[in-house]
Amino acid sequence: MKDAFGGILNIVFVAIFLVIVSGILGMIVNYNKAFQMKNIVITAIEQYEGSRGCFSDSGISDSACRQKIIEGAESIGYSPVDIDCHGYKSSDNLFCYEKRDSDSHNHDIFTIVTQVDIDIPIINKIMGLEIFQVHGDTKALIKRNDG
Repeated sequence: MKDAFGGILNIVFVAIFLVIVSGILGMIVNYNKAFQMKNIVITAIEQYEGSRGCFSDSGISDSACRQKIIEGAESIGYSPVDIDCHGYKSSDNLFCYEKRDSDSHNHDIFTIVTQVDIDIPIINKIMGLEIFQVHGDTKALIKRNDG
């Protein structure tokens, strides 16, 4: 009987180990998607010169910049369920952004926030979602008066 109990205990340890390793691998894959999405958004904003080509007063404009961001999200399979922007502006429920002045006040810098989409309710309640977000800034873009 002692050997049977030891065998069951070993199976339980192996099962717990597999669950932990699977969770870590899932987190790595989803973190990579959020990081790639941040880079796609930053590249598009820099390519289309920020306010002039990407954003309007109501959020991201309906432009080539927006299309590039949406196509990039689809190509990597990025689609967060419920992104929490914590004071930033939301864009198409794909990312959050904030426009701010640089030190010289002649340039705009955009802060981009993407979210790692992993839904483990207990961990999300304990740690909070801010741990599972990726932040990045664009380079300083020349400030435009037309948008």
